[in-house]
Amino acid sequence: MTTKLTLTVDETVIKKAKSYSKQTGRSLSELIEKYLETLTDEHHDAKHISPKLKKIVGAVKLPANFDEKKELGAYFESKHL
Repeated sequence: MTTKLTLTVDETVIKKAKSYSKQTGRSLSELIEKYLETLTDEHHDAKHISPKLKKIVGAVKLPANFDEKKELGAYFESKHL
């Protein structure tokens, strides 16, 4: 069951939130509901994945032969040499 909720929020925050919701294709109600769920989750632990991260998980498809250690080593080598 959904219930109507009236909030008082700074105008600048509302503008930013509306822009963000439009970019992500979600309503302000959905964003606020998910945020409140995250805050009040009784089973919250250190391994909890934030809603932002959940949205991007799986967005990048890596080749089956991708070697993370090799690529990470090459990145740090090029960065620091």
